[in-house]
Amino acid sequence: MTAILRLALVTVLGATLWPSPAAAQIYLSRDAKGTAVLSDRRIDAPIAVFNVPGAPAYRATKQSLSENAEVFEELVLEHSKRLSLRPELVRAVIQVESGFDPMATSPKGAMGLMQLMPDTARSLGVDNAYDPEANIRGGTTYLRQLLDKYRGDEKLALAAYNAGPGAVDRYDDVPPYRETREYVKKVNAKAAGLQKARTREVFYKWIEINGDRAVPRYSQTPPASGPYDVID
Repeated sequence: MTAILRLALVTVLGATLWPSPAAAQIYLSRDAKGTAVLSDRRIDAPIAVFNVPGAPAYRATKQSLSENAEVFEELVLEHSKRLSLRPELVRAVIQVESGFDPMATSPKGAMGLMQLMPDTARSLGVDNAYDPEANIRGGTTYLRQLLDKYRGDEKLALAAYNAGPGAVDRYDDVPPYRETREYVKKVNAKAAGLQKARTREVFYKWIEINGDRAVPRYSQTPPASGPYDVID
């Protein structure tokens, strides 16, 4: 462990302890900007895992930016509709790429919400990749291009988004890179979760008169006629 990470670990444990007697298993990762992030929550492919006997659980050093998702929802819907993309897929790509941080910059130079590389941004006509509208417009256009190239195969399109089309073409499949395979799995899982979360189970309630009695009826399809209430 480097001196900086050791100091970060000690600082976090000292500053953000929770009153719980449980031991903490601490996961180290890096965000899109390359900053070390420590958390007691299990994460995919951590850089390192530390077992701290007797240490209470604590908060991550950086809060997830998922709450920013609603800020960009209008742009996501606009460009998803324009390009016939599933909105939940676009949301999942943004979540995995940047955690909805419009100023995110990766160690490799990828920029903004959908982490566009400089050459890719230029080819898509994106002058300022940190502008949310331009970034989402460019990122969704690129995703659409990849889906068209791979005949709608989301798995291959996502692999190409992460590793580049050349790698996918070379293997004629998701390349055997751990990072890319984890990326495809993570985006698909998040897209499925988002789709499920936004799908409401709706029931309809209406009143039928049976003789002198009013009988409530419930169904997942509305009645053919008459007033009804929606219950979700």
